[in-house]
Parts: sequence; structure tokens; C-alpha cells
Amino acid sequence: MSILLDETTRVLIQGITGRQARLHVSYMQEYGTNVVAGVSPGHGGEIVNDVPVYNSVGEALAHHRIDITVLFIPGIAVKSAGMEAIEAGIPHVHILAEGVPHHDASLIIETATAKGIRVVGPNSQGIISVGKAKIGGTGGPVPSRIYSEGPVGIIARSGGMGGEIANILTRNGIGQSTFVPIGGDFLVGTSFVPLLELFEKDSDTKAVVIFGEAGTGQEEAAARMIKDKQFTKPLIALIVGDSVARLPKGLSFGHTGSIIEHDVGSPAQKRKLLLGAGASVADTLADIPALVRAALRA
Repeated sequence: MSILLDETTRVLIQGITGRQARLHVSYMQEYGTNVVAGVSPGHGGEIVNDVPVYNSVGEALAHHRIDITVLFIPGIAVKSAGMEAIEAGIPHVHILAEGVPHHDASLIIETATAKGIRVVGPNSQGIISVGKAKIGGTGGPVPSRIYSEGPVGIIARSGGMGGEIANILTRNGIGQSTFVPIGGDFLVGTSFVPLLELFEKDSDTKAVVIFGEAGTGQEEAAARMIKDKQFTKPLIALIVGDSVARLPKGLSFGHTGSIIEHDVGSPAQKRKLLLGAGASVADTLADIPALVRAALRA
């Protein structure tokens, strides 16, 4: 099994006629992703990689059922595209762009939440359910170089570091179920907790690795979830960003979500709370395979 995405999921690509979208749609299709339609205003009637293109989301929905829309849209234009998808009722809106204005991200997330629509991102690399399907740039042109099928879910605030975790697990003979990079922006639609809830219900995921950073209270919320027995599977965490904790208060370095305020967001505090809740905490990337193996044997 997997979460959020598999080979049957019907995917719409907004911005499909752009250069990056054309490139990554081909990679997605080669991996098994069911891309059913694309949207690009003014390009209705065109075909991209055997995918029909429509002028609007509404027009695409008149011809296709859609489960996820992926926005290959620049940050400044995400508000318009995201709100169009939400108003059309697409159940999962996936935002790849970094640098979406906070006001725009807030409006998208608030509106989607009120309508029961899931938003992943902004600043998410994509999703891969290993051996089934992928969206966005996750895995690049040859995902099998990094990802292998198995029982370990991965959630990361950084797409690149989540890929590094998958890679080191694969090199040590440990496969993965689904990897979700949630994005490192200050405002993101889906955090660790709702994804842990999905992994808890996934019978084929036996353990989860999370990659956390300085800033926000997401890892602290995950620790409370474990402590309250709402997530009962083994959780292994790597939390980085100690250098950020030494910066002047309120200063961000790296992702826009890396601001530490009022002692919330400190990597040391995150590690302490996760350990106290019963999670395993890695000191380095190299420690993760042994911790995962021990968790799977337990």
C-alpha cells in the first residue's frame, strides 16, 4: 500500500506547457503516474506527452475525474492557480513553488481547510509512492537509483534531505513505501501530524523516518502525537539546524520556516521532546539505517 498516491490516482498538471512541466511529466509517466489532463490558459486543444491540455480547471473536470492537481506554477502566480483548483473541488492540491507570498499561501490553506481539501506545500518537491507513482520532481528521471520498495515511510521538510534518507536506506537494503516532502516554507498546508495519521493506517508501512529542521512547532506536535499514543509505529527522527539556534532571535537562515521564536523551534528541544515521547533520534544521517533496522526487528 501507500499514502496519498498510487498508480490509480488521476493527476492533473497545471502549467503543463511550461518547460519544467513538460520535462517532469515525461518522468512521471515513465514511472507509472496516471496523468490524465493538463491546464494552460490559451493552450486548450494542445497535446503534451499524449496528455490533453485545457484552458481551465473547470474545462478539464468536464472531461476527466481528477484526484490530485500538481502546480508547476511560479510562486507569484500560485494564488490564482491554487484558488481555481480549490474552488473546483479537487481534493488534493500540490504546490511545488518556493517563494509563494505568505498572504497568498495563507488564503489558499485557509480556503482549502474550510472545504476539506488537502494542500501539500508550498515548496514541496512532490511525492513518490515507491514502485507505483510519483508527482513533481521527486526521484528525477531515474527514481530507482534512490528509492526501493519497502516498509518505511519518509516525511521531510526538505525534499533533498528526504531523498538522501531514502538513498541511504536503499543502500542498506531497506525499502520505502511513500515519501512526502512537505516543504520548508513558514506556511505549509500539510504538516507531520496528518501524514503520520495516514501512515498509522497504512498496513504496509511498519516505521516512519522524519527529517526536521529548526523553526515551527511541527516536530513538537509529532512528539505529542506519539506521547498520546495517536501514532504507535516506530518513528526515527533526524533534526538539524543547531547553527540556526545560535542566530539572533527572529532571523531566518535557509528555509523561511526556520525561525525560532519564544523557544519554539529549537532543534535541541525538538530532539528532547521526541526522545521523551519514545521516538529514536539519529545524531547523523549515517545512524538512520541501524535505528530503522532495530525498529523493524522490535
